[in-house]
Amino acid sequence: MKLIFAGTPEFAAQALAAILAAGHEVALVLTQPDRPAGRGMALQPSPVKKLALEHGIEVFQPLTLKDADAQAKLAATGADAMVVAAYGLILPQAVLDQPRFGCLNIHASLLPRWRGAAPIQRALLAGDAETGVCIMQMEAGLDTGPVLLREAFAIQPEDTTATLHDRLAALGGRLIVAALGRLPLPAEAQSAEGVTYAHKIDKAEAAIDWTKSAAELDRHIRAFNPAPGAQAQLDGVSIKLWRAVPVEGRGEIGTILSVDRKRIVVACGEGALAVEELQKAGGKRLPVQQFLAGNALQPGQRFSVA
Repeated sequence: MKLIFAGTPEFAAQALAAILAAGHEVALVLTQPDRPAGRGMALQPSPVKKLALEHGIEVFQPLTLKDADAQAKLAATGADAMVVAAYGLILPQAVLDQPRFGCLNIHASLLPRWRGAAPIQRALLAGDAETGVCIMQMEAGLDTGPVLLREAFAIQPEDTTATLHDRLAALGGRLIVAALGRLPLPAEAQSAEGVTYAHKIDKAEAAIDWTKSAAELDRHIRAFNPAPGAQAQLDGVSIKLWRAVPVEGRGEIGTILSVDRKRIVVACGEGALAVEELQKAGGKRLPVQQFLAGNALQPGQRFSVA
């Protein structure tokens, strides 16, 4: 099948790799313009662009798909379908209508729950028991289109955004290949009930609120791992918490209750949080024993609560 592929981050690159491995012809790849990154802030291509160039596929990086020239370029490919995964641009109706099988989106949630930009983080923050991938027929609304295929799996107690991302990316690649091989597929309209929106993550959300329960803060830390990292303040110093588990404990909220080589236990609004991996501003991520070698912490010290 001749395809156009539109995507930008690693999640999308894994889907593109699966599509190419399945033998489909990708006539054109759309991805976001190169962005400055790294210490030198040099322009960096997206993971999707890198993969496309490795396979000799033409890459198109428009700022918008609303102008006639961009739409004409897409139409000229004669693609049977367009596959979209975390692309970053809105597809106007004129583009949605071009391919004979339309545009298919790989979405990392169980629609209609968590439509929008950050479904993985939002599922973790909310304490969802499961997540999954939907292959959706795209329409003008935000992730409102009918679902062609879906598959779910359980969220494990130790899952982070990083681990869920990798499992969902692999599943997305497998499901889109299955969908493309079976087109046209019957489409199931999304339910009007249970709709939630996964709004884009703001860095300010990563700040830890010690008045919350230990269970909530455990999810918070896992949701913001690997980025931007759950952040706390101790004696005016920023510290990112990367791994912790809820434990029994009680004390003044934000106070360090105990310290040993394996964990730092902090009182929360309900229960306590045993921190096992953390990072001082400007330092490296370290297990507690190594962190304590350069940073003395004592019971009674208190993280900022505000």
